[in-house]
Parts: sequence; C-alpha cells; structure tokens
Amino acid sequence: MKQLSFKNISHSYADMPSVKDISFTIQAGEVVSLLGPSGCGKSTMLRLAAGLERPQKGKIIQDDTVISSPDFALDPSLRGVGLVFQNYALFPHLTVLENVCYGLKGKKKDNVALAEEVMADFDILPLAENYPSELSGGQQQRVALARAVCPAPDLVLLDEPFSGLDTRLRERIRDRLLHVLREKNIAALMVTHDAEEAMFMSDKIVVLEKGQVAQIGTPLEVYRSPQSSFVATFFGEANQFSSAVSQGVITSVLGPIDASQFADGTKVEVVIRNENLTVYDTKHDHCSPTPFTIMETHLLGSNTLVHLSDKKDDSGHHFHAKIPGLNFFEVGATVYLSAAQSDIFLFESSNG
Repeated sequence: MKQLSFKNISHSYADMPSVKDISFTIQAGEVVSLLGPSGCGKSTMLRLAAGLERPQKGKIIQDDTVISSPDFALDPSLRGVGLVFQNYALFPHLTVLENVCYGLKGKKKDNVALAEEVMADFDILPLAENYPSELSGGQQQRVALARAVCPAPDLVLLDEPFSGLDTRLRERIRDRLLHVLREKNIAALMVTHDAEEAMFMSDKIVVLEKGQVAQIGTPLEVYRSPQSSFVATFFGEANQFSSAVSQGVITSVLGPIDASQFADGTKVEVVIRNENLTVYDTKHDHCSPTPFTIMETHLLGSNTLVHLSDKKDDSGHHFHAKIPGLNFFEVGATVYLSAAQSDIFLFESSNG
C-alpha cells in the first residue's frame, strides 16, 4: 500500500449523522490518529476503513483502487489490514501463541519464531500456552496487538489500543508498538480520545468535532497552532474568558493582550493552557499588573496544579496554572502571572 485516502466520507445511523464530509490520507508507514471526544465519529471512521460499513457518501481509495463506496465495499478479509478493537476478539479455544500465529502463512516453525519475536516485544512470551480466559484485560489487549502486527499488514486499525493498560504499562507498550510499526513499515489508523497519546504516536492527527474535521496536522501544528478553541482546549486544560477588542488590544487581569488581527469591537475568546501560565513570587515587567492569591495546590507527580484568584475570596477571576516540579508556594501567598503572547490563543467568539 502506498496510501489510503478517505474522500468526502459521510455516514449516518438511523438518520442521525455520524460523520460528514471527512477527507484525509494515510501514507505508507504513517501513523494517523483520529482524536476527539466520545460520539464525534471516530469509531465510525474505523469501521468504514475496515469494510464493516459502507459510506453513504464519498469513497475510500487504496492506491488507485476504490475499496469502499455507497454501492461497494471490498470484503474485510481481502483488505490486508490488522484489526484491534476494544473487545479484543481473541479466539477463546486457541492459546496465546496460536492466536498470534493466526493468519500467518508459511512453515509452522517459521511462524512460531516470528510470533515469539513479536510476543517478546509486547511482554507476553511467558503466556504463550495460556488461553484468553486465563489472561487479564491488559494481557488480552497486548495479545490482540501482537496478532494484528505479526503478519506485517500494510495497515493496522487500532480502536483505543491502550485503554485497558495501567499508566506505566501503557507508556511502555505504546513505545514498543510504535517501534514495531516503524520496523515493519506498517501504517496505522488509531482512534483515541487521549491527546497526549495521539501526540506521542502520530505523524498526523485528525481532530474530529461532532462528526466533522476540526483540524488536520502534525502533532506540533495542532498543539502550537490550533484553529479553534475546541482544538486548543482538547490538548490540555485551559483558562478561558471572553473580551472585546479595543484599539487592537484586549484588556485583562493578566495585562494587555495583543489582538491587532481583529477589528475593534470584535468579541474574542481567549484561551491560555494551564501549562503556559508562569507563576512568580515577585513582580517582573512582563507579569500581570494585578497580584493573585494562591487558593489551592494539588501535586500531580512531576507537576503541581495551582489555583489562583485576583481576590482573597471566590468573587474574583480564577486561573489554573500547571507548574513543573514540586510546588513551593503557600496557600494564601501573593504571586504574579505571566504568559508569552505566542502561548495565548485568540478566536473570534461564535456568539458574536
């Protein structure tokens, strides 16, 4: 496979639109993530890619061949894709080794050696003779991943592939999966609602909102240059407020914000991610003119979440800042905030 293209795909269930006019392309060896909240159409796109559904409008084209359209869908077994869905779909009567070998062609001895190599990548080689009923959910998920990539298909479809894994195991397994995909030059289409996961795994991210494409780009592009407040806030908790532009500037408790790209009087949504706010215990030239009070602090491991207000009670403007390392601010302390202009995202308000 050189590429798989989705052209103006639309699909509905019982007259309820699921996806509308979606277009993007997966290149050979590329990992593409479909990212968005529940109900945005991610799983529908995966089912369409697998051939389990036909699009009601549009086409799916593999290289120069149409494999799905409103009146045709190539059988899933003929598409040469690996599938990992949330229910794992392991064969209960086969051992782990037999599950991973399933679909391999060639001599049994060679197949076993290949399967054992892939199983080792996913830390399931010691489970080779176990049956799925003897495995935890996380172990079953790793067997499903190994079975999908073992035949080295052109494309593997992944539906929330790490959802059954604890945090530490998730980090290790997604790193190993990415290594296997690169080593075998397998393209992947992955569904996830986890922005961090999408950024780690992907060459390209397709952000979906209510069944439509909100933005397509590299992880760096969608993180640093979001095209809407929806995209900006999906990549991290954020502080949001609205204000009108006056003489090219938005006046805020954080200080003046350059908004010269908008006409005066335009109502603008301001989005500043928690991690883009810096907290100082003394005032600097680039800090907010207004002092803030530390209201709460919460340790998040490698970071600390700080709740702040420009009043001593709950009547003021509230902001959240995620600061690196252990918090050294006391509740009730007076501090000042700062954010680089490049880290402040402005969008024309949809409410006018």
